[in-house]
Formats: sequence, C-alpha cells, structure tokens
Amino acid sequence: MGHATGNEEFRPLKIAVLTVSDSRTEDTDKSGDYLRDALMEAGHEFVGKQIVPDDIYQMRAVFSAWIADPEVEVIISTGGTGVTGRDSTPEAVTPLLDKEVEGFGELYRQISFEEIGASTLQSRCLAGLANGTFVFCIPGSTGACRTAWTKIIQPQLDIRTRPCNFAVLIPRLMEK
Repeated sequence: MGHATGNEEFRPLKIAVLTVSDSRTEDTDKSGDYLRDALMEAGHEFVGKQIVPDDIYQMRAVFSAWIADPEVEVIISTGGTGVTGRDSTPEAVTPLLDKEVEGFGELYRQISFEEIGASTLQSRCLAGLANGTFVFCIPGSTGACRTAWTKIIQPQLDIRTRPCNFAVLIPRLMEK
C-alpha cells in the first residue's frame, strides 16, 4: 500500500456522499454518516449528502447533478452494490462513466476477503471517472465503508501518498 511522505502539502478535496437504500433515513444512515465524518477527519471538504432509494433513475439524477457540478470532485456512494433484485447502483452509474477504474473492485474484494471471506463475492463495487469527477460505489455496511475508505479511497485521495494517487491527477482529468 502507498504511504504518505509528507513532502507535499495536503490538498482537501470536495466530496459528496450518496446513500442508496430503500430503508435508511437521516437518523439511521450510519454508513453515510461514517463516510462524512471520516472524510472531514481526513481534512477533506464535505459538500453534500443525499439518501435515495435503490432506483436507477433517482440515483442517476443525483449522480448526474453532482458530476456536472464543478464544486464536486469526488462522489462516494454506499449501498446497492449487492446481487439482489433491488441492488442497482452499478447499473445506474456505469453508463455515466467516461472511464472505469477496473482495479478498484478487485482490490476491494481482495482486502475484504481477509475480513469476511468468500462473502466478498457479493460486492459489485466499482470506481470510475465522469466529467473529471471520481466516483466510488461501495457496499452499504459500515464495516465495508470503513474498509473501502481506510484501505483504498483515503490513501488515493491524499496527494502525499506515494508512489502515486488519484488526488494529484485531478487537475489533468479533463485534458484532451
């Protein structure tokens, strides 16, 4: 895993959190709250949070608005990445992506295997880029959010992480 060297100054990123759930509310959304608190504790700027049902079109509306908003550099969604009939986050997001970060899901499942064994197969988490915005779609449990944030997303959003990170690429994402 990369590590922070401290040679560069930390650059806070503007991050939005989307909880996909048919049952969670602002009072019961522990995973969305965890992500909000963790990103702010890391020094990033929290720019918004929404909860939407597991409905492709409602998700796409929120993702699309945030992807189009220059004040949002990163979107982290939690929930809807499983295999049940209502789990549809990958189907909602994939058509919006310009590029998929194929290794994200594989790396998450590899790390998660150490925690939950073969059950990690049920996660269809993914990451990608859309209009210069990083999009991460992770499972809905708070433990899964913690794993994804601490082991993958947080280090990649820290410009000091070596040998490379996503944060340093942000100014170049819209190059033609």
